[in-house]
Amino acid sequence: MVRLTAAQAMTRWLAAQYVSAPEGDLPFFAGVWAIFGHGNVAGLGEALHGMGDSLPTWRAHNEQTMVHSAIAFAKQSRRCRAMVCTTSIGPGALNMVTAAALAHVNRLPVLLVPGDVFASRRPDPVLQQIEDFEDATVSANDCFRPVSRFFDRITRPEQLLVSLPRAMAVLIDPALCGPATISFCQDVQAEACEWPEQFFKRKVWRIRRPAPDREEMDGLVAALRDARSPIIVAGGGVLYSGAERQLAGFAEKAGIPVVETQAGKGSLAWDHPFALGAVGVTGTSAANRAIETADLIIGMGTRLQDFTTGSRALVDGGRCRLVQVNVQPFDAAKHSALGVVGDARLVLDELNTLTEWRAASDVSALKQEWDVACDAATAAPGDREALPSDAQVIGAVWRNVADDAVVVCAAGGLPGELHKNWRTRTPGGYHVEYGFSCMGYEIAGGIGAKLAEPQRDVVVMVGDGSYLMANSEIATAVAMGLDLTVVVLDNCGFGCINRLQQACGGEPFNNLWRDTRHEVMPSVDFAAHAASLGGQARKVAGIEELEVGLAARGRGVNVFVIETDAMTVTDAGGAWWDVAVPEVSASDKVAMARREYERHVARRELGEKS
Repeated sequence: MVRLTAAQAMTRWLAAQYVSAPEGDLPFFAGVWAIFGHGNVAGLGEALHGMGDSLPTWRAHNEQTMVHSAIAFAKQSRRCRAMVCTTSIGPGALNMVTAAALAHVNRLPVLLVPGDVFASRRPDPVLQQIEDFEDATVSANDCFRPVSRFFDRITRPEQLLVSLPRAMAVLIDPALCGPATISFCQDVQAEACEWPEQFFKRKVWRIRRPAPDREEMDGLVAALRDARSPIIVAGGGVLYSGAERQLAGFAEKAGIPVVETQAGKGSLAWDHPFALGAVGVTGTSAANRAIETADLIIGMGTRLQDFTTGSRALVDGGRCRLVQVNVQPFDAAKHSALGVVGDARLVLDELNTLTEWRAASDVSALKQEWDVACDAATAAPGDREALPSDAQVIGAVWRNVADDAVVVCAAGGLPGELHKNWRTRTPGGYHVEYGFSCMGYEIAGGIGAKLAEPQRDVVVMVGDGSYLMANSEIATAVAMGLDLTVVVLDNCGFGCINRLQQACGGEPFNNLWRDTRHEVMPSVDFAAHAASLGGQARKVAGIEELEVGLAARGRGVNVFVIETDAMTVTDAGGAWWDVAVPEVSASDKVAMARREYERHVARRELGEKS
């Protein structure tokens, strides 16, 4: 037995957890992000200091964005490794809730350890404590319950003997994967007891690969043999399973086109003969035409959210058969699909044994047509005086980064333009958070991606709106000595939602700076701001100057600011998205948009019933 505080026991146990990986056994927890306050500095702070390099601790500037960094690390590590985040009680803890929801939606592992009130209740109410008049057991950390895959509150030290392994089992499970929250009462953190030494022995966890059920697999094979024009929708599960080689082989061997979700982009290299690119609302014309004419859709590791399915219009169940391959039964059963519960790589291994069968698909013309459209959208503008589009900035970045570069982005219009126009060359080269569409993920996400794969060039693309929401982690990246490139696209507001507002018949209102209620029109010097945080920053006058700067950038955090056109988007591609338009309005524009909306809804319902 060994005598330790509960916080010391937790940190020692975390450092002893390893994961089996192709390159050998690795620590599962790569480190801890910590912002200390009265609820965790004395207990966990002392314990983490004692761990040194065996469980390194980094300081961030915002609790939400430090969790974003941890989540991005897990995503870029293909869910094989994770990080820990700890805060004090009160606002520090609650700042992590949004990021917890992001991890929950995207099925990504992160261990959250917010401090909590005194279990003894001796000094109640303590600083930052939430008091419920009817339930004395409630604390602010109960907000984590609906956005955690596992939740526990530690009110006695010995509870860690059960709670920590249970949390780890969730974090390492491909079907249950998501955020685990251990709410740690601050007095308990400092309380000591006797611990069995066996509890701290190194343990190597293995990420399981669920094999598909034989009958379900037979159903998939039979559906393929009956199909004339099948198509595969590659989701994040392909990359997390490490199945991109098997997917590429099967697509080529069987002649099946592959389209990609935001999470699955990069499953195939962009120039693979059967890669048709992005699907859905932000999809390519090639991908969406192919899925509209398919008689069998195979979802491979995707949760089929509405941007992927065109609000179900592209995957309606009445027009064609749908098979869902997923490790999570919840996802495998969506949209009345034939479910195949199993690991994507194991399923594709079996499909690659099929003989004497090939689809009748010929997608070369579709692919070529989109390549021409993408070239046109991303080419440098002929008019050097005009503001460039997002797509033109994307083209400039793509032309000036390494083949294995990682592009990082999140909410707004950029993810749609990237989904269509970023030509992913290597797996893991596309890192866009669009499951929760969370503004402020971008710069912090770039840090996490760089920590996961320090040898790769990481480029963050972020709009001015997201930059203003969460920019302080530039200082963190500088302090950590990271090489990171940040491209800030300034369209003077929330350009994406401004366009959506007008597409729904609304007048420009409260999105672009010029359409807000203001006394003084803001003029933000983003380059000066980034430089004040330690970045090497400059504002460029256009695409040509951006390309020169990107080609010449050196070590450290490089920030480029470029003004862009808020209204121009890539016309080619796309699919309808169900955004409800007001049924009654005094505006003729809204009434017209409502009639158009009703036509789309009727068309979709007709397709579902046919």
